[in-house]
Amino acid sequence: MNEDFDRNSRAYKIAAGKGVMNLPNKLTISRMVMIPVFLLFFYLDFTAHYFVALAIFGIASLTDLFDGKIARKYNLVTNLGKFLDPIADKVLVLSALVVFLTVPSVFTDGLGEWTLIVAGCGVAVILAREIIVSGFRMVAASSGTVIAADIFGKYKTVTQDIAIVVLLIGEGVKELTDHIAGDIVNYTGLAFFALSVILTVVSGINYIAKNSEVLKK
Repeated sequence: MNEDFDRNSRAYKIAAGKGVMNLPNKLTISRMVMIPVFLLFFYLDFTAHYFVALAIFGIASLTDLFDGKIARKYNLVTNLGKFLDPIADKVLVLSALVVFLTVPSVFTDGLGEWTLIVAGCGVAVILAREIIVSGFRMVAASSGTVIAADIFGKYKTVTQDIAIVVLLIGEGVKELTDHIAGDIVNYTGLAFFALSVILTVVSGINYIAKNSEVLKK
């Protein structure tokens, strides 16, 4: 049975390709291609366009789940994948959060204009954290140190994805009906967004605190 598994694994590697453009990297690139498609359907004005954008975001997020697992399981990890994967993840999430700011109702319905300002500051914090941590990792890598993702960073990513999905559902429901359910879903999404901002700050501080010796070298 183990021999059959090994044979299947080798066959999979051959089918997927051992070169730079293997299956995991194709999935990562497809995620990057889906980003402008997501933005297009977010802004196109037709019935249920938010749900179409949600479906595209969901598919793109699933490619993030599978590309890393496939690469590690079948030894298809490449430098191109290591470079593109985190970029694709960050651009997908940040693109969604930024376009939400262009539709004030996502943040202001029933709460007031001040929430849009707070949300803008939250998105800025998330963007700043990603830039700082990415730069921090580059400095660490130049000295031969690898900084692994911490548990707060993983929670941050999960809550960001949940916030985006729930906010898209909320906007879709509000577009189709005047029922209070749309507002309830929207407030739930805002709660997850607020939690993601808090975890963003905590994970950023934790990264630097745990690896402060990198800056001393």
